[in-house]
Amino acid sequence: MESAQNPKLFSRTIWMLPFALVLIMWFSHWFNLVFSLNYEKWGIYPRNLSGLRGVLFSPFIHSSPSHLYQNTIPIFVLSTALRFFYPKVFWKVLIYGTLLSGLGTWLIGKPAYHIGMSGLIYVLASFMFFKGIFSGYFRLIALSLGIVFVYGSLIWYVFPIKDGMSWEGHLSGLITGFLLAKWLHIPKPKKKVYDWEKPEYNEETDPFMRQFDEEGNFIELPKEVQTEQIDNASTKTIKIHYNFKPKKKE
Repeated sequence: MESAQNPKLFSRTIWMLPFALVLIMWFSHWFNLVFSLNYEKWGIYPRNLSGLRGVLFSPFIHSSPSHLYQNTIPIFVLSTALRFFYPKVFWKVLIYGTLLSGLGTWLIGKPAYHIGMSGLIYVLASFMFFKGIFSGYFRLIALSLGIVFVYGSLIWYVFPIKDGMSWEGHLSGLITGFLLAKWLHIPKPKKKVYDWEKPEYNEETDPFMRQFDEEGNFIELPKEVQTEQIDNASTKTIKIHYNFKPKKKE
């Protein structure tokens, strides 16, 4: 993550793309209900050539409104977090994550139509968790811990513990997220180095530290030293901008 290049947290560029993704999901489901298309057959059908089309279409196909709702909030939250913390690889994670997790489901899935956005949800959660751990950067590690706290229970659904659930899609998403975290290179943010951390730092010449003795007690400096510190501080330029509205003429 390069914070200097990140969009602001509440900027439209952060949530517009995740919102568009959710909007497509809901519009697709509404279109299917209105025209009774029964487009579940466009999902992933493992080890069948026609079932490969589901790699692209299955994330936008849901069996019921409750199924759609269960995937809406996680995909919006996780894709927004991905857009904010990893803007440079946002599209790569979405595209490669969709393709690889879909192909994984096609290879290992049971003979049935696999549909829903949950595979991509597992990709995002897995990617951000492992990438944060691999980075060693405290903010991204905090994001990883937050994902564990909020979505840690997802790990149980990579096992066949519930009938009618595509645990194969979840497992493929988890593995894909891990592989993308290892494969996609993101430069580590530069750590800010303060003056007192630099090798050439001299405590005796530090204007602030000169106000204390060896035991940490405040001491009053001679007037000439105080004047020197004020002169050094005065070399810094401070710009103040005023905004005002002209008074309306009556």
